[in-house]
Amino acid sequence: MTENTQQSNHSAPELPTQYTPADVEGPLYERWVERGYFTADAKSEKPPYTIVIPPPNVTGSLHLGHAFEHTLIDALTRRKRMQGYETLWQPGMDHAGIATQNVVERELAKEGKSRHDLGREAFVERVWQWKAESGGQIAGQMRRLGTGVAWDRDRFTMDEGLSRAVQTVFKKMFDEGLIYRAERIINWCPRCLTAISDIEVDYQDDDGELVSMKYGEGEDTIVVATTRAETMLGDTAVAVHPDDERYAHLIGKQIALPLTGRTIPVVADTHVDPEFGTGAVKVTPAHDPNDFAIGQRHNLESIEVLDQRGIITAHGPFEGLDRFEARSAIVAALRAEGRIVAEKRPYVHSVGHCSRCKTTLEPRLSLQWWVKVDTLAKAAGDAVRDGRVDIHPADLSQRYFDWVDNLNDWCISRQLWWGHRIPVWHGPNGETVCVGPDEQPPSGEGWEQDTDVLDTWFSSGLWPFSTLGWPEKTADLAKFYPNSVLVTGYDLMFFWVARMMMFGLYAMDEVPFRTIAFHGMVRDEHGKKMSKSFGNTVNPLDWMDKYGSDALRFTLARGANPGTDVPIGEDWVQASRNFANKIWNATRFALMNGATIEGDLPPAEQLSATDRWILSRLNTVVAEADAYYDDYQFAKLADSLYHFAWDEVFDWYVELSKTTFMAGGEGAKVSARVLGEVLDTTLRLLHPIVPFVTETLWTTLTGRESLVVADWPADSGFRDAAAEQEIALVQQVVTEVRRFRSDQGLQPGQKVPAQLELAGTPLVAHEAAMRSLLRLQPAGEEFSATASLPVAGATVALDLSGAIDVEAERKRLTKDLAAAEKEKAQALGKLGNEAFLAKAPEKVVDKIRGRLETAEADLVRITAQLAALPQA
Repeated sequence: MTENTQQSNHSAPELPTQYTPADVEGPLYERWVERGYFTADAKSEKPPYTIVIPPPNVTGSLHLGHAFEHTLIDALTRRKRMQGYETLWQPGMDHAGIATQNVVERELAKEGKSRHDLGREAFVERVWQWKAESGGQIAGQMRRLGTGVAWDRDRFTMDEGLSRAVQTVFKKMFDEGLIYRAERIINWCPRCLTAISDIEVDYQDDDGELVSMKYGEGEDTIVVATTRAETMLGDTAVAVHPDDERYAHLIGKQIALPLTGRTIPVVADTHVDPEFGTGAVKVTPAHDPNDFAIGQRHNLESIEVLDQRGIITAHGPFEGLDRFEARSAIVAALRAEGRIVAEKRPYVHSVGHCSRCKTTLEPRLSLQWWVKVDTLAKAAGDAVRDGRVDIHPADLSQRYFDWVDNLNDWCISRQLWWGHRIPVWHGPNGETVCVGPDEQPPSGEGWEQDTDVLDTWFSSGLWPFSTLGWPEKTADLAKFYPNSVLVTGYDLMFFWVARMMMFGLYAMDEVPFRTIAFHGMVRDEHGKKMSKSFGNTVNPLDWMDKYGSDALRFTLARGANPGTDVPIGEDWVQASRNFANKIWNATRFALMNGATIEGDLPPAEQLSATDRWILSRLNTVVAEADAYYDDYQFAKLADSLYHFAWDEVFDWYVELSKTTFMAGGEGAKVSARVLGEVLDTTLRLLHPIVPFVTETLWTTLTGRESLVVADWPADSGFRDAAAEQEIALVQQVVTEVRRFRSDQGLQPGQKVPAQLELAGTPLVAHEAAMRSLLRLQPAGEEFSATASLPVAGATVALDLSGAIDVEAERKRLTKDLAAAEKEKAQALGKLGNEAFLAKAPEKVVDKIRGRLETAEADLVRITAQLAALPQA
């Protein structure tokens, strides 16, 4: 339903005296869903606007990062819906292979069982059972936030349709040689018992040890250093640079490898840096990526000495020891043989950890499935370079290029049971058959399906088109692909964005989205990363319960500068709640004074300068909002709307109009119509960010069905520079007199007799309003001006006799004047000291100059205040 067909049943609108979000938000959201506002119709003739949700893990719950991202996406889609687009915000969940399997395995452990006790089929069934009972709680939390997703299109990466897409892509890439199986060094998690990709490794500085030890005997001795002494059991060479004369006599020789009874060769390889350490490195091809490459170049044997749990497998006294226990034991054994040359503890170095369980990872030679990415990554880079895809903010483009231009082949296999199982069957004689979704797998004795599953990011990389029915040629796909924009955190640039770019261009021969709008991470109010270990995490539901969903949404939007992290504190959410209350109270005032949207606006010549000013400003703000939305400048958008609504509409226009409403008559009717127009447009502008309070107020004001399907406001082009200048003069007078009253210690509501000399200025028409705002009484017969303020071409004379304790005020100001003089003297003394200026940092000198400027300004201000005091 469009706004043009909405019915008005407007009569005597009323609002409660206070806004209570808990009474409004839940029922209002369900009404939106029931009326089908968030559905998307592929048959619609409206232009499409598509955004996919970055699918949260099925194990997850709503955190501030989700709330932040969902607020931004919801704002974009709500605006586009109001602009007449057929909007699709595609929801869904990711099966999250490692995370979900870990959750269910922990549940089994409570029963004293492991997945191996159940077997693969029963374990997978147990995971599906867990998903049905406990997974996806984030969906209910999204409703609390007001996210306008198309719930009827909810998808899960393990759904039948999405699984079909995964199998189709795998088969196509396998047949074209883009997917292959090979032994490589991978990142192995001994806790999760699976390979993980490079981008799932968290590097952190750990306290370790650097041990230097002697290999060989006599003249054939060579010293190598390592932080992983346990891997020396798998050494198959020592490498030196071919031009390093220190070791020229050893190249090609066999030397003794301690503790093993084996000998290993000394090889020459240009990878070795002769300037680093001793210029000689131990080579363990099965447990180090660089060593593996050296081993490939020199045909070295790869000896695995650690199993999948990090336990020593090499025969001998260390067999069965954990890798860290073995490290200490091996160093002790080498020390006993006199082979330890040096030991450095602690030795701080960067160590990779599993991003899921934080376990120290182990580089490990393993047979895995890989995607050959060179052509795919080039296509992903070219799509941004040639302008088919825009990145916001633009300065993040280089980070994107740095990644896709240097991408290594992607390890896509995981040694898990939960996930998309690799559709490859292995035969009894080494045969390999990849099976597509409509093909029957080979049968017969000895045929078995590959036991690995695919990396979660493989299926989520297909998300923009698999959710629309691909590989079938659906109406949804034709209408809604490619997506209009992707809104996501910059931290997913490599995990997810690059994958979607590669898959979209490969499978669809079209980019997956036209624009990528990156946002930053939510941090605490001090700018610190939120973490359970820091004790600074926040459950967004707590803030929504306390302040309302709109307050949280507005706070998040107001901090959303493109690609920049967002600090957030509870006091900011409270301030946003106050803003919602301000909107509520101002609308109540408007309704009580007859504000309406019925009928056309009077022509400009029938409007007061105050009316023409606010309408001129309104159109300027509409244009600003459109520009900020189109540039994904949510912080500037929210700030612009906040200051326009609070400062200009509520604090100035409403206040300036009160005298008109009190006077009644035709002028009050005109202002009521203008105020209705301003509120109508302002609520529309605010609705995408704060949907609940604006919907409640707008439907009460207009009597129409819903803001969700109302028209987005358009800039009519009306501007009135003269009215804006005139009201600026009024604001200047009110501001200056208020400041003077405050400086004199007058209470805000305290009335003071005053004469206003306004002749010859545009201020004449605003005298009543200014007197009301400034609490200025007419001057009586006994009026005696004790202060005179020239401002904006006018003069405001006030009689303060009896209004203040003149002597107490003079004493206070005299004390302040002396303090300012002292501050000025001290600053001048330092700035006049050549020795000080020669040594002091520039920042310190600038600070003192600032103190001098402040002191001089204070002297001028305080002197004027003293001069304005009534004489005794």
